[in-house]
Amino acid sequence: MPAFHAPEEMLLAYASGSLSEPLSLVVASHISLDDTSREAVADFEEVGGALIEEIEPVALSSDALESILDKLDDLEAESSPSAPVGRDGLDLPPALRVYVGEDIEALKWRSLLRGVQEAEIPASDGEGSKARLLRIAPGRAVPQHSHRGFEVTLVLEGAYRDGEEVYGRGDMQVAGDTVDHRPVVEGDVPCLCLVVNNAPIRLTGPLGRLIDPFIRY
Repeated sequence: MPAFHAPEEMLLAYASGSLSEPLSLVVASHISLDDTSREAVADFEEVGGALIEEIEPVALSSDALESILDKLDDLEAESSPSAPVGRDGLDLPPALRVYVGEDIEALKWRSLLRGVQEAEIPASDGEGSKARLLRIAPGRAVPQHSHRGFEVTLVLEGAYRDGEEVYGRGDMQVAGDTVDHRPVVEGDVPCLCLVVNNAPIRLTGPLGRLIDPFIRY
């Protein structure tokens, strides 16, 4: 059971349909792995449904029913707690499978530094937010960094340590511009994460400060 859940305000925004595509993807993936967050979203949706019942009804278009049914099918796939294992052998959330396909190895992976790879996912909001997979080898660390905006990280496989906390499968970490950290992979398996941010990170280690002006990661 995940120990680190999505913030309530993020779950409420997801339930109301007001999140950007990248954040909706990471929340949909998170709630398929986390019963606590999934139940919170269900509660928010129930409250929203009760409020809608009090709104004065208006006439719908002729294709409204078909459109609604299609959206319900999409939501069910996004929040389903189980999904078939892909050809890559990974048990990924259904919402994420829609974006990455059956084999994540078919994505365009690029090496950021030794033991750290990323692959971008075609989910963006047109305002700078983007989603990507980050794969880090056992024992390797992400360079010391802070953030120019927000960063949301969901652990899909493996685990990493950040300070005193260890984040495992299904855990979500939300970091803002006041966080300065250096996550390190725990255990003997690679850590695979879904990451969404809206601005490049800021490298803060001794070497990082020197090369930060030339990095846009």
